[in-house]
Amino acid sequence: MANDRTKIRHAGRSGTASAKPPAFLNNLRGVADWKQAEQWLASRTIEDIECITPDLAGVPRGKMMPSKKFTSETSLALPSALFRKTISGEYPEETGDFRYDPHDGDLKLMPDLSTLSVVPWESDPTAQVICDLVGADGKDIAYTPRNVLKRVVAAYAKKGWKPVVAPELEFYLVARNTDPDYPLQPPTGRSGRPISGGQAYSIAGVNEFDELIDDIYHFCEAQGLEIDTLIHEEGPSQLEINLRHGDPIELADQVFLMKRSIREAALKHDMYATFMAKPMQDEAGNALHIHQSVVDIKTGRNIFTSADGSETELFRAFVGGMQHFVPKALVMMAPYVNSYRRLAPEMACPVNTAWGYDNRTTAFRIPTSGPDARRVENRLPSSDSNPYLAIAASLACGYLGMVHGLVPTSPTAETANEGVIDLPRGLLEAVALLEAERAFDDVLGREFTATFSGVKRGEFETFMRVISPWEREFLLLNV
Repeated sequence: MANDRTKIRHAGRSGTASAKPPAFLNNLRGVADWKQAEQWLASRTIEDIECITPDLAGVPRGKMMPSKKFTSETSLALPSALFRKTISGEYPEETGDFRYDPHDGDLKLMPDLSTLSVVPWESDPTAQVICDLVGADGKDIAYTPRNVLKRVVAAYAKKGWKPVVAPELEFYLVARNTDPDYPLQPPTGRSGRPISGGQAYSIAGVNEFDELIDDIYHFCEAQGLEIDTLIHEEGPSQLEINLRHGDPIELADQVFLMKRSIREAALKHDMYATFMAKPMQDEAGNALHIHQSVVDIKTGRNIFTSADGSETELFRAFVGGMQHFVPKALVMMAPYVNSYRRLAPEMACPVNTAWGYDNRTTAFRIPTSGPDARRVENRLPSSDSNPYLAIAASLACGYLGMVHGLVPTSPTAETANEGVIDLPRGLLEAVALLEAERAFDDVLGREFTATFSGVKRGEFETFMRVISPWEREFLLLNV
């Protein structure tokens, strides 16, 4: 009997020692189901979880709760009016096709567990998860940003296509500024001096903010966000982060979380990070360049490239769609009054619908690459745009070009960002173009374009109530 007990005891020890923790517990980002979520949270002793979703501006909205309540699959909801609010927190008047839900009913938050990750800057163990929104009937809410992008990706899938994107995100580091009447100033780097402009690709410029950049990397790594490269851009203390190419929804999620992470890292070092399109007068603006290609779902082949390595008709049609439709969807890529200050001649920014090979002065650049990596870079979106909506708009324009067989102009090898501006020059003009283009109804959804346009008109009216320094300087005593 004693020998039997010994055998049983040894067997128990052996079984315990050989058991390995499930692989998903090592995931930095995402789990498969609620059971895995519960174990993932417990293994990290997570106390709280933030259930967040991007509003029309890309601002995280949502609710925080204890992790135990989250894993009980508690129903969460937000009022529908949140997606009709301006960036200044106001609710605009109903205009055009823009209407409020008369009941301001609830929209249910549906956590996407593939986005579960830690919140690395919080002092208490905290996690976050991005949520989609559905109505009481369980159907997707068509005018919410993540669902708009999903709709565009689904349109591609119906044709047997899968879009691939790689965003490039620019931002400025600026000294703390608590009074909006004062212009922004570059921060002081490790040298003790403010950074000047003209530092494009300067390693010394990047090294000025070594500790802050280390925190950006650490925050992103902890969340499973993949930074490809980081450079110093043209403006003073202006940086650019390039992300690896991949699925549009996943990349939009990464930009959404990365903007939040960069802001938190900057605050930790007593400065601000801003994604305003034009934060400093006479300096370069902040862009959100989007590299785009399309693959065949069945074969994985880049549909922009023929078997012999040459360009396909679909590639040309995609470019034609960008040229024809992007000006009409520009408000989704340049969503504020300030956005149009960036779209000015001779400021390292395109002001046209031209395209060309490795030509950075065009709106649509074809980077030098091998045939399998043939892609179109949209250089018009600004960093102030909601990444879900900027990517959705850009892909929708290329999609419409392909399904309608649009023919592009000839590529240009000339400098194209000087002289005449071929784009809307202001917010209201851009809004009118979006509303008038009915080709967007199917791919973006009429409910979305009406809602977005109404909010943008409201923001313009808010802006018009503000008297600017230019008006005080030139009109006060001269008119």
